[in-house]
Amino acid sequence: MGSILLFDYNLLIVTCEVLLMKMGSLAAQIYGPTTYNGSSYSWNQVSGAKFMFFTQKRKPSTFKASSGLSKSSVFSMGKKNNCSVNISKIDYGRIGQFGLVDENVCGINYSIMRSKKEGGQHPFVVTCLANGEINAEEKVNVLVIGGGGREHALCYALQRSPSCKTVFCSPGNVGISSSGDAICIPDISSDSSAVISLCQKEAIGLVVVGPEAPLVAGLANDLVKAGIPTFGPSSEAAALEGSKDFMKSLCYKYGIPTAKYQTFADPIAAKQYIKDQGAPIVIKADGLAAGKGVVVAMSLDEAYGAVDSMLVNGIFGSAGSRVIVEEFLEGEEASFFALVDGENAIPLESAQDHKRVGDGDIGPNTGGMGAYSPAPVLTKELQSLVMSSIVIPTVKGMAEEGCKFVGVLYAGLMIEKKSGLPKLIEYNVRFGDPECQVLMMRLESDLAQVLLAACRGELTGVSLKWSPGSAMVVVMASKGYPGNYKKGTVICNIEEAEEVVPAVKVFHAGTALDSEGNLVSVGGRVLGITAKGDDLQEARDRAYQATEKINWPEGFYRQDIGWRALPQKQCSSTC
Repeated sequence: MGSILLFDYNLLIVTCEVLLMKMGSLAAQIYGPTTYNGSSYSWNQVSGAKFMFFTQKRKPSTFKASSGLSKSSVFSMGKKNNCSVNISKIDYGRIGQFGLVDENVCGINYSIMRSKKEGGQHPFVVTCLANGEINAEEKVNVLVIGGGGREHALCYALQRSPSCKTVFCSPGNVGISSSGDAICIPDISSDSSAVISLCQKEAIGLVVVGPEAPLVAGLANDLVKAGIPTFGPSSEAAALEGSKDFMKSLCYKYGIPTAKYQTFADPIAAKQYIKDQGAPIVIKADGLAAGKGVVVAMSLDEAYGAVDSMLVNGIFGSAGSRVIVEEFLEGEEASFFALVDGENAIPLESAQDHKRVGDGDIGPNTGGMGAYSPAPVLTKELQSLVMSSIVIPTVKGMAEEGCKFVGVLYAGLMIEKKSGLPKLIEYNVRFGDPECQVLMMRLESDLAQVLLAACRGELTGVSLKWSPGSAMVVVMASKGYPGNYKKGTVICNIEEAEEVVPAVKVFHAGTALDSEGNLVSVGGRVLGITAKGDDLQEARDRAYQATEKINWPEGFYRQDIGWRALPQKQCSSTC
């Protein structure tokens, strides 16, 4: 049995007819060889003929498909064992790698079905281009590791990806599961064998590791060794975030602009260096400290206290067994992200977050109280400079050090006031939180395919499509954060917040359900109310209107997210 699909581009009419036929030697004689790359199936024009085709070889079945040219495209699926074609979706309006390029282009999403004993369902995404070319990609199941707001945003974007079949998240959270953005399963991130077993059971074709801790612990090493495509660096490459001393040493070796520094394990020596340098000065824990291991000391006494808390009192455990004492840079901070495949890098859109807990950027540092994208401070010229002077030298330097980086490089930058030039403050080896939320709201490309391209070392030539306008996220946190805070407080009106204005999504970071089914807080940063708008002002207005709808007396939020980009209008709402 085979199936033929006739597609008329002008009338946008799809006709599907089931015919009795055998595809065998005749098809092979007509069409010639195909291109096969990993799980990507490339359709190529056959010279002198009006047909294109691909072949997928899988035990115990072989599938063949053929296609005609632009005005009328014909798909036929050969049968071996139990094979049928199910037309599941016609997409007339998607823009990007797998969709609408001009008025003559439509995407077709269909599935190859086999009996369970022969391996079940193997879905594909097929795009017919107006010039007669066709691209086909096998759909993949994706596993996201993590359970915060960043992971919710990644699940949200992956769920929208045409080439993504099913999204799993471990452990995820109640917001991810209740919104249908992923199927949540218990936390297995600390057990590589359990992750590998799940990937084999659910036919996972891509693992995306959200948090830094599993990466530093070597989860990506184990998954790649098991043959599972994994977006995230090896433990050796993750040292860019896992050890600030490693990162700073790499910068000095490869000429990457950063603040001058010294590393200390002896508190007396550290204090003497601080005295010599003077205040303000920055003290950082060398290891992972959940975004809280940085103290910007405005006085010598404050700097000495930070050294004692880390090196003497061990507030961050082994992560603070060494400290970096760093030059204070004056200017405006910004976040820059790039996807890296080991040798090549492509930039994401810019974003800017708000680290301090209080309005006007006062108080202790947090994991992030809000963000917006794009960041006006990062002009196109500065972005090009960041790529050429910071990101590319880092990628090449890591390769020369024998630990190629695959994943996302998150560069925390300072645009220096005195020079106007960017300097690297720190690297993270994963998407930022909450920057990821605004980036995923704006991303229009097929995220699953882009991340797979990075895993395969195939980012060269890949371009990303972003929605115009801006996005902003306002973080709601438990009162007392980043210090002690109460857990288990009830949160209401999430749905109302998402419906009060257009283009709003509430990402969950620290939520759960109590015994009575109430949504409650279980973390410091709990919700990320994210909105898109035609410009930053509209995105901000929508984000705050939605935030004000949420009924959570034990929560708080900054009222001035975006103040650097929109200083003329402060948010008038009250917490």
